[in-house]
Amino acid sequence: MATLPITKRGAELLKAELHKLKTVDRPWVINAISEARAQGDLSENAEYEVAKDRQGFIEGRIQEVEGKLSAAQIIDPSELDAGGRVVFGATVELEEESSGERVKYQIVGEDEADLKFGRININSPIARALIGKEEGDSVDVMAPGGIKTYEIVAVHYL
Repeated sequence: MATLPITKRGAELLKAELHKLKTVDRPWVINAISEARAQGDLSENAEYEVAKDRQGFIEGRIQEVEGKLSAAQIIDPSELDAGGRVVFGATVELEEESSGERVKYQIVGEDEADLKFGRININSPIARALIGKEEGDSVDVMAPGGIKTYEIVAVHYL
């Protein structure tokens, strides 16, 4: 199985989710199934069906998270020394050349990406265009509204 890059923060979030699934959600759904069984005829018991569906979701998510953690290559951005180059985990300040608008993004793994918090997926077009570039470089990014050109103002390893 190929390794999946993930930041230290992202790995901690996945571990916390896995812990909750195993210690809270799984016992809860087992109890819900037991209570539904106690109500009698399972063929017409909607609570039983809902609980079984929920159990399937929880068990599937546990397997998915365990798989991601076992394949994870955990990267701590604060320990990176990429010589000013944009790499996975780096936080990049950009200025759009046409409008002068400034944005700041951290390049993270798929599960961590959240544009509201400035975290973009390593596989996104803008991240792909930035990887390997340095402060002062210009990059062209194919955006939904057409090609945008950004200048890399700063690269941080936070």
